Amino acid sequence: KMLGRVLCTVLFVGAFPSPAEASQGHISVVLLGATGDLAKKYLWQGLFQLYMDQVSSGHSFTFHGAALAALEPGQRRMFDVLKKLSCPPDEAPNRCAVLKDQFLKLSQYHQLRTAENYTALSREIETLLRQEGLKEAGRIFYFSVPPFAYTEIARHINSSCRPPAGAWLRVVLEKPFGHDLQSAQQLAAELAGFFREEEMYRVDHYLGKQAVAHILPFRDQNRQFLDPIWNRHHVERVEVVLKETVDAKGRTSFYEQYGVIRDVLQNHLTEALMFLIMELPANVSSAQEVVQHKLQAFQSLWGLERSSAVLGQYQAYDSQVQEELQEARGYVSTTPTFAGVLIHSDSLRWEGVPFLLTSGKALDERVGYARVLFKNRAYCTQSGTLRDAGHSQCKPKQIIFHFGHGVLNTPAVLVSRNLFQPAMPKDSWKEAEARSDLHVFGQPLSDFHMYSPVKERDAYSVLISHIYHGRKDFFITTENLLASWAFWTPLLDSTSRLPPRLYPGGVENQHLLDFEMVSGGVAFSLAEPAELLNPGGQMPSDFRAIQSKFRQSPLVSAWAEDLISQLASDMEEAAARSVARSGQFHLALSGGSSPVVLFQRLARHHHGFPWQHTHVWLVDERCVPLTDSESNFLGLHRHLLQHVRVPYFNIHPMPVHLQRRLCVEEDRGAQLYAEDIVALVANASFDLVLLGVGTDGHTASLFPRSENGLEGAPTVVLTESPVKPHQRMSLSLPLINKARQVFVLVLGKGKHDITTLLSRVGHEPRKWPISGVSPSSGQLVWYVDYEALLG
Repeated sequence: KMLGRVLCTVLFVGAFPSPAEASQGHISVVLLGATGDLAKKYLWQGLFQLYMDQVSSGHSFTFHGAALAALEPGQRRMFDVLKKLSCPPDEAPNRCAVLKDQFLKLSQYHQLRTAENYTALSREIETLLRQEGLKEAGRIFYFSVPPFAYTEIARHINSSCRPPAGAWLRVVLEKPFGHDLQSAQQLAAELAGFFREEEMYRVDHYLGKQAVAHILPFRDQNRQFLDPIWNRHHVERVEVVLKETVDAKGRTSFYEQYGVIRDVLQNHLTEALMFLIMELPANVSSAQEVVQHKLQAFQSLWGLERSSAVLGQYQAYDSQVQEELQEARGYVSTTPTFAGVLIHSDSLRWEGVPFLLTSGKALDERVGYARVLFKNRAYCTQSGTLRDAGHSQCKPKQIIFHFGHGVLNTPAVLVSRNLFQPAMPKDSWKEAEARSDLHVFGQPLSDFHMYSPVKERDAYSVLISHIYHGRKDFFITTENLLASWAFWTPLLDSTSRLPPRLYPGGVENQHLLDFEMVSGGVAFSLAEPAELLNPGGQMPSDFRAIQSKFRQSPLVSAWAEDLISQLASDMEEAAARSVARSGQFHLALSGGSSPVVLFQRLARHHHGFPWQHTHVWLVDERCVPLTDSESNFLGLHRHLLQHVRVPYFNIHPMPVHLQRRLCVEEDRGAQLYAEDIVALVANASFDLVLLGVGTDGHTASLFPRSENGLEGAPTVVLTESPVKPHQRMSLSLPLINKARQVFVLVLGKGKHDITTLLSRVGHEPRKWPISGVSPSSGQLVWYVDYEALLG
């Protein structure tokens, strides 16, 4: 009996508990993709470390390597890997030899290709445990396979390889978890059909890095020092950086699909940033609390624009792609291998503090760190050479979580001596000697309190241990994943056609990739050398906004970001003219997703906008409370109003919530809004109305075949939407047509069909309400991006 022989041998060397203790049950670990690169480099070693650590825990184990290869070649390849497993330096050689021998005996290979293979594996586990008289505690399935295989494997596990009732199932998933928000949502939905959320462990191996994993415990243990200074009044900026010296050679197939933002920033660096900026939970060990605070931190982040990032590409990357993927000789890739991204939060704690995320391949050094740099308002009269690092307030003040590599070549936590001496857990972190021969960010190491792990462990060993213990706080939940993709996808979309700056690689990059914060975004500090410019033809970003006609009215068209920039400038110009003419500017804004980027642009880049003299009205509103996520006013407030100085009395939300009821006709909400407009807006004629267009041709909340609002007297009406929430309040078409100016914004490929249709139809508002927009004595201008216009 295999397990019996193994247990006897391990008992003999004193590494297993007494039979009375050995009753916690059996764990089967199944490693799918057992002969792949990740398994060879990290996963088998991590599983062996788990076995060494837990052999005395009371659980028994078997390890099942699985792949598509047939039994004989697969088994040979797997055991070639297992024979090279090593013990940590502090492990006694005798014990190491015995444990390695036992681990090999407890490991076996399976071909898992068909549903029958999974059924056979499950039977084999059950038979083995029955023979040994062991109870099953649980099964771990580690998916070290490409994501396209997840769904089929999940179906097989769920239908024929689940453990019996009373035993747990833990399914471990490796990134990438999707390519953008839509694909991540699809993958999440498919997996949710087979596994419960608590059964899934999505691995971001950076969460297993000791310095990253210690960010929250560090903040928790040093609350007394950090609470007063962990905010916008004291922090100058936050940097999260991962630099690599290797290029993408051998990984160009992956890189062409993903690029550096998807590979590193959307996951590793974002997770480290969240640990730094999220509000600290009362219990940092509670996975549920940590996730909730992370989600709140995501909610506080400003949306990313194209100007939020600088992108670069290693100069030899194109030729590597041509060689490895057999692309044509003239093939030009726009995949970035370097990115610097500026992120802002509108939370009370972090408003105005820049967060910089940077990563790249073929750079000058291999290093990763998260750095919090504090403001320094001191002026010191004593010369720099005489300043004591522990007391001089003129020395830089910073906290650094050093992930590894670099000059330190170890995970570390560093705190400037002129800040405080941190509390650190003595059983797991030790203070390093104060060396002055090594420098970090230009400062000698002796300027810092530096701590490194008592026992250094690789990230996968740490995470596999957490999986065994069922600790979910080091893994990515579905909510967390989708929040991250929702944040990054707009930037990925807006930069997909942007030609990255070429760089030669290594130390030769010099200052070519240095970038600086400019007008709420980032830009490279140096102009691009002519010899590195892409010799190919005109890129989309070179097109200027063009003006022509659409439906007999002026048309402005450009790529989305340039179009939004032009629209925001035209709105500011209209506001300035109106204030000069009448002393005020009455602006009516539509809800929905299209104007969000415009609101953000106005908030960040148009500081000369006369907000003090602007009245903000709503074109339409959903019949939900103003605090509901579906509320147009809430979106307007979140993305614009809270960032600009509009007088409180100049903000006019639609009264959809009266008498604790929503849009009840007897409450006269629509009439009240109409009366406010008549009282405050001269001749009920708005200076500017901003509209959008639905794919069905609706505008504002005026829908095809609407009973109200398409004709008659200018007023405010209640309408019915074909989608939830059905009840709406809207300006009527006659009221919109009284405006001095009407701007219509149309964005995205999804609007191409309706845009084409509208270019051909006449004045038919009952079919397509937008076709009825025709200001009686004002001007109509269409702002349509290339994707909507050209498809």
